[in-house]
Amino acid sequence: MKIQLPDTTGKLQDYALVGTPVAPSKLTPNSARILYSAAHVVADPFGDHDPTGPAHVDWGKTMEFRHYLAGMGMGIAEAMDTAQRGMGLDWNGALELIRRTKEELPDALVGNGCGTDHLDPADAKSLDDVRRAYLEQVEAIQKLGGQIILMASRALAKVATGPDDYISVYNDVLAACDEPVILHWLGAMFDPQLVGYWGSDSFDDALDTALSIIGANVDKVDGIKISLLDAEKEIIMRRRLPEGVRMYTGDDFNYPELIEGDDQGHSHALLGIFDPLAPAAAYAVSKLSAGDAKTFRATLDPTVPLARHIFRAPTQYYKTGVVFLAWLNGFQDHFIMLNGAQATRSLPYFTDCFKIADECGLLRDPDLAVERMGHMLKLYGA
Repeated sequence: MKIQLPDTTGKLQDYALVGTPVAPSKLTPNSARILYSAAHVVADPFGDHDPTGPAHVDWGKTMEFRHYLAGMGMGIAEAMDTAQRGMGLDWNGALELIRRTKEELPDALVGNGCGTDHLDPADAKSLDDVRRAYLEQVEAIQKLGGQIILMASRALAKVATGPDDYISVYNDVLAACDEPVILHWLGAMFDPQLVGYWGSDSFDDALDTALSIIGANVDKVDGIKISLLDAEKEIIMRRRLPEGVRMYTGDDFNYPELIEGDDQGHSHALLGIFDPLAPAAAYAVSKLSAGDAKTFRATLDPTVPLARHIFRAPTQYYKTGVVFLAWLNGFQDHFIMLNGAQATRSLPYFTDCFKIADECGLLRDPDLAVERMGHMLKLYGA
C-alpha cells in the first residue's frame, strides 16, 4: 500500500507502508507492571465554543475510547494533562469526565486528576487559597468514589516562597485523602508555569522536598509519577522511595528501560504516550509477565522514536500528536480538538507521525489511515 507524502520541500514522494498492526493483548491484575494510560478526550466539532468558553466534549466517543483501554486491562489516568486539563478542559468538564468514567467503568483501574485548576493562578493570594482549591477537588472526587492522582498546582507554584510551603500544603491535602494517592511531579517542559516546583530550581533540593512529603505520609501515598524526561533522575528517586511506594514513570522518552528496570527496582507507568501506544504496551508487558524481557524490549523499543517525535519541544503540545493518531486509527470521526489545539503542530510533524506510527505497527487499519492522511494533505494543499 502506498501514499504520496510531502518531503521537507513540499515535493510529493511515494511512501510504501511497511508496518504490521500490533495484535491485541490483555493485561491481568497479576501483570508484572501496572500501566495507566493518560487518555485524551474527543471534542464535539459541532459545539458552538471558543477558547474562552467551556469545553464541548463528544462524550460518546470519549467514553468509547476508555472502554477500549479498559478492555485491554489498561489502567486509565483520567482528566490529566493528556485530556487537555487546564488547557481546554476546565474543572467542571474534568469532574463530569471523572463521573462518567466511574459510572461506565466501575471495576476498571482508574486514577483521577485532582488539582487546583478552577483557581486562576492570578487570583491565588495565599497558601490557604491553594489549600481550599485542592480540598474542594479532593472532596468532589472522593464523593464519586474515585482514586486520586494529586496533580501539580500552578497556583501553588505562584504563591509558594520555598519548600516549607509545599510541605505544609501537601501534608494538609494528603491528610484529607481517604485512600492512598499518586503524586505527580510534572516538569516545566510540560507546563512552563510549574518551573521551580517543590520550591527549588535544583533537582537535588526539589527531590529532597518531595521525598520528605512522601516519608511523612507513607500511608497516604501509593506512588509518584515523575515526568522530567530524564531517566537518570527518575532512577535516583526510585531508589530512594520508601518501601511500598511505587514509582510510576512519566518519562515518554525512556519508558522501555525504566519499566523493565534493573536489579535494584523498576518503574510502573502512567504515560500520555500509552494512549496511542496502548496495544504495544499491553502486549509488551504481557510478555514481561511471562518472563520474556527480550520480546518486551523488542516491542517497545521501536516505539520510542514515535514517542520522542510526539513529545518533541515545545512538549506541552504533544496532545495534538496523540489525537491525530486517534483520528487516523478511527477512534473519532474528525481531527478537531478543544481550544483548536489541532493547529499547534505543522504538516511535517503530522507526516512524520504517520510514517513512524506505521513503522512500529500502530496504524490499526492501514487503509483507513491512508484515506485520512490523504484528507489531511488536501486540507493543507498538498
